[in-house]
Amino acid sequence: MSLWLLRSFVHANCIRRLQGMPEEVRAGARSRAARGGVSRYAAETQRMTSVPSTEENRSGMSLAAFQGQIERIYYEKDSQRGMSGTFMWFVEEVGELSRALRRGTPEEITGEFADVLAWLATLASIAGVDLQTAAGKYAAGCPKCGQTPCHCSEPSTG
Repeated sequence: MSLWLLRSFVHANCIRRLQGMPEEVRAGARSRAARGGVSRYAAETQRMTSVPSTEENRSGMSLAAFQGQIERIYYEKDSQRGMSGTFMWFVEEVGELSRALRRGTPEEITGEFADVLAWLATLASIAGVDLQTAAGKYAAGCPKCGQTPCHCSEPSTG
């Protein structure tokens, strides 16, 4: 499947899903934008100790702190672009990660994973989803069988 065809398919599915998105989610994103783009996640992380700028300390950032940092940097711009437009940027980054996995250096691969994670965090913020809470779905093991490692008869991601 060509990248163009994949993007078209993903865009069409994104539009369909956005049309069915609950009003509370859309209202939450509008409300955060009206307050200057700072959501509860950004506010929480601003109350935390500021994230040090050294590479060593940045690598130990929690998922919640990362989401807050991405909100402080990009939320206003990304929320104005909207879910659909921001999702298309996310898909673009996933394509870049795909290329890096096939023929990139370890540094390029790491950079693309960081970019995909940043776009995922901004999408979650626009949708009003706390990634730290969402990640809890897997805290006790496979959501289907409850085991670590998964003992399901077929591969599953929940």
